[in-house]
Amino acid sequence: MEENDFVSIWLEETGNPAIEQLAQLNLNVAHKTTSILNANGSTETDLASILDINPDEIKRWLNGRHVFSIKTISEINAALTEIAINTKLQATAEPIA
Repeated sequence: MEENDFVSIWLEETGNPAIEQLAQLNLNVAHKTTSILNANGSTETDLASILDINPDEIKRWLNGRHVFSIKTISEINAALTEIAINTKLQATAEPIA
């Protein structure tokens, strides 16, 4: 592709809306994951343990700059569901003083 063609110039000046939308969706996944972890009193390390992934990788995911695949989103969803269930089970198992 020629460097001075209209499309290249337009993308350079305005950015690519599809890429910007994808970046925003990835950021939303990261924020939602963090919110759910916090709501359940869980940490990035807990998520890493369930997913059997290095905690540093989870930190990179949750900074919002990771491109999530459908597979990864599905795995995160399953792990967060497990965390939520465990949190509810622990809450009901605690004796009332």
